[in-house]
Order: sequence, then structure tokens, then C-alpha cells
Amino acid sequence: MTQIESRSKVQPSKGSGQPKRNGSSNPSSKNSVPPTIAPPPPKNQSPIKWLLRGVILTSLVAASTTLGLAAALLIPLPTGLAFHNNKQERSLDDLWQTGLQYQIARPVNILVMGIDRVPGAAQNSKSIFDGRSDTMLLVRLDPQDDSVKLLSIPRDTQVDIPGIGVVKINDANVEGGPKLAATTVSNTLNGVQIDRYVRVSTEAFRELVDLLGGVEVYVPKPMSYTDQTQKLKINLSPGLQTLNGDQAEQFARFRHDDYGDIGRVQRQQMLMKALLKQLTNPMVIPRLPGLISSMQKYIDTNLSTEELLALVGAGRKLSQGNFKMVMLPGRFSAPGEFQASYWIMDPVGRDRVMQQYFNVSAVDEASNPTASTTSLRIAIQNASSKPDAAYQLRQHLVKLGFNNVSIAPDWAERQPQTEIVVQQGDLSGAAELKQRLGFGSVEADSTGDLESDLTIRVGEDWVNKER
Repeated sequence: MTQIESRSKVQPSKGSGQPKRNGSSNPSSKNSVPPTIAPPPPKNQSPIKWLLRGVILTSLVAASTTLGLAAALLIPLPTGLAFHNNKQERSLDDLWQTGLQYQIARPVNILVMGIDRVPGAAQNSKSIFDGRSDTMLLVRLDPQDDSVKLLSIPRDTQVDIPGIGVVKINDANVEGGPKLAATTVSNTLNGVQIDRYVRVSTEAFRELVDLLGGVEVYVPKPMSYTDQTQKLKINLSPGLQTLNGDQAEQFARFRHDDYGDIGRVQRQQMLMKALLKQLTNPMVIPRLPGLISSMQKYIDTNLSTEELLALVGAGRKLSQGNFKMVMLPGRFSAPGEFQASYWIMDPVGRDRVMQQYFNVSAVDEASNPTASTTSLRIAIQNASSKPDAAYQLRQHLVKLGFNNVSIAPDWAERQPQTEIVVQQGDLSGAAELKQRLGFGSVEADSTGDLESDLTIRVGEDWVNKER
């Protein structure tokens, strides 16, 4: 059952009738108790309460930009640092121990949407959240294994929006706000429960990146054109570089290549990794007050303060390996197949992702057969200094019994370690492939070859292994 509710209360949705256009962004509820949070014992107000609120808000902002940086909400700040507040100095670790005592009692699913600019919308008004969702993510925080899973849903995904019809999923928010968006996502993804939502206006991302001092990203090729709809001029040169807020938005929004919106999802995941790295930089801590004052106007959410405390507190246990990203499996619609171009969801891939990432079984489990690992589509990208490394690895895989292996274009950036990229969300298949290979690391994201189930990005460790 989908749940979507007002800013501090909880209420399951009742029915799937058509919401009022632009009139249901904050559905109300009464006499309800948040089901996911266990409160701490009562205690006196801490003199650093203002800073706690700042940490929470900053984490939420980082989690909820138009790039879908939802995982940043859960990245723990470095311990052992001192923060000076007037006459009182306390370690950051002590700060967390004092204030973040709320706990998550069960897995929580949060729908995160980055909203396109709304022409004519006044700044600081609620109408800035009434546009189409440029980015849509479903984020799951699971206290049982201290993990975060993030599903990117392409904006062009073809769905049946209740009361509207078969259109792109980015229309759901503009037609009925977060309630309709949550209902549509739940209906599309095997009835997954959605507990909370976060909406962020597009301006948030640029300001966040600038306040963090930029992000280091490898731009794989020249990117140049003007997005007239969003009034954005894109002009980036290739290579490893530190992007400011405007440039980072250009990198995220670029879509003039063969991959279109799906390429944008891949770049968003690359930016997410870069921002997570930046957020763990101790130099970020003094910038928290500036983040607080700058970001409030860009966010609309129904997460309560207690729930935010619980989410950030849970993030203290999160490690890099417990953060997994995946894109909704599917394909591009063929020319002439529909009046509009769509991302057509793959039901079998959807069922696999919902089971492995969200613990939601398929409606018809018999329709989701388990494929043999040796029959998986494996693409190999060379990211090493040896020109024929990909071909050598392909021969090795054939000897191991893998019969559906192809060579993809080289990865532009050199890598020291081989990565197995879980392009279609098959974590178990990736783990078995790693075991058969005997080296490499599993990367749970969707930055690999789009035609593959798994992409092996060959690093220098394979070159050294072959010497």
C-alpha cells in the first residue's frame, strides 16, 4: 500500500481517484502516528540544538538535489572533529551521540523528485514544486542490514497514471503532486510501499555544489548545446575537472547523444559518487550554516524532524559497500512505435530489482525465471593501459563457460581496479561472476554498457595479473 502524507503526519492513501491539478501537494491527515520512528528518552534541550538542525537540513539537502543525491542524507560525517560554538566546544562525535538518538524501526522508502523550472513561478512560492519531475528516485533505508538502495526511474518511463492515462512518469507530479506521483510509482513497481516524499527545485543543485566548493568529475567527451526549455547553455570540455554548480547542472542535464535521458541517469549516478566523496571532506563542516540558510526555500517534504534525526543517525553506520544504485531496467521505444519517445520498462528486470533491492516479490513469481550466470549478457570495457586487455579477458571468460560476451567502447578514465558494474540490478549474478573471475569489485550502479546485464570495466589489476 502506498503511503503519502502531510508534512508531519502519516496517512495511507485512500483510493486512486484523480487528484486536483496543483492542488494536492500537501495532502492532510489526522490522528496518525509515524510508524517508523522510535523516540529517545526525554532530556533537556541541548545548547547545540541549532547545529543539529543544521546538520539534518544540510544532509537532507545533499540527499535531495535535482540529481537525486538521496544517499548523501545518510553519509556519516567524520568523527573526532571539534566544532566551536561560542564558549562551548564539543566533538562532532559527541554531537551525534547527544542528538541523534531516534531510531528507525523498519525499512523506509522515500520518493525523491527533482522538479523542473516552472515558467512564471514566483521564487520562494509553493508553485516552484508544481513542475515535471526532471529526476525521480526511490530510496530505501534498511536498518536490518544498514544499507541504502537507490532506484533511478527515467523521466521518460511509460506508465499509466491514474485518472490521466498512459504518459511519461514525469507528468505525475504536475498533474497531482506528490500523492499522485507516489501512487503511480507504487502501481508501477509491484505495489511497493512509499512512506515519505522529498521534492527539490532545480536551483538547489547549483547552489549546493558551489557551497561545497565544486565536485571533481571526469567529463568523457565535449558537451555543447543550448537547452531552450530550461534556459541552460551547455558547454563542457572533456577530461577530469572540478565543476562548479552551473557546470555540474550542465553535465547532469546534457542529453544530446545516443542515450538521451538514460545517459543523463548514468551521469547523475557519477555525480552522486563525486558529491558523496565531497561531503565526507572535513572542510565541509564549517559550511553547514551557509547550507542551512541557502537551501530551505528549495525543499518540500513531509519528513518530520524526528524522522530526519532517525535517518541521519542511521547513516552513521553506512559504509560504501552498503550503498547500491540501480536504474529501472528497460529499453528505448522504437521509432514510430508510439507517438512520443518512451523508456519501456522490462517487467522481468523490474521484478528482479524490486526483489533484490526492495524485498518486494513479483505479482506472478513464476514469470520471473532465474537465468544462468553463464548466459548473462556481459560487456567488457577496457579501462587499463593495455590496448588488448578487454580481448584477453573475453578469451578468459569464454574458457570459463560464459557464452554471451561482447566488447564495448573503452572507458575513457584509467582505473587501478577492475569493476563489475551491475547494470541491470542483478546483484547475485555479479557476485557469482566475481567469484568465478577471482578478482575485481562489484559496483552497484548503472554506469555500464546499456545493452548488458553486467559490465566488466578492466583495470590495471588484470594487466598485472596477466604478466
